Amino acid sequence: MEPTRDYPLFGGAFSATLPPGAIDVSDLRPVPDNQEVFCHRVTDQSLIVELLELQAHVQGEEAVRYHFEDVGGVQEARVVQVEAVQPLLLENLALRGCCQEAWILSGKQQVAKYVTLYQALLRLPQYQTDLLLTFNQPPPENRSSLGPENLSLPPWSLGDFEQLVTSLTLHDPNIFGPQ
Repeated sequence: MEPTRDYPLFGGAFSATLPPGAIDVSDLRPVPDNQEVFCHRVTDQSLIVELLELQAHVQGEEAVRYHFEDVGGVQEARVVQVEAVQPLLLENLALRGCCQEAWILSGKQQVAKYVTLYQALLRLPQYQTDLLLTFNQPPPENRSSLGPENLSLPPWSLGDFEQLVTSLTLHDPNIFGPQ
């Protein structure tokens, strides 16, 4: 199995530890400039890192709920259901020096099929930015081609997502423009 690896994001302004089997979707199709998107080599799982405008009108856990519902609206989800919201300990984050608050949410959305989503929201008010990280986890029966030839690359776990979130590191604050 290939090891996890630190990967440059947004032209090297950030980096994070990606799980094994991560493919940069921008090598396959266009991705918006404010997103980094990765898919699993074998399953239908994906990881998204987004730089979004700070939504100062919502605070605390309502902020992560706001972004979860916004994603559901953009995807025209028929069902948007929050299952749990918990704060993330800032001392566990590589971004702890500039992150004012952090939350993790788990929920389900139904677009064409039900997908379990895990989202982490890292709020960087000094940069007027909400960093939203999303782990899309389709149901096991919808995962593609998990035949014996692909058993060497297991599906990603919530632990892989947590490693992405906690390892996210800012290298160049100029990505946010003049401060």
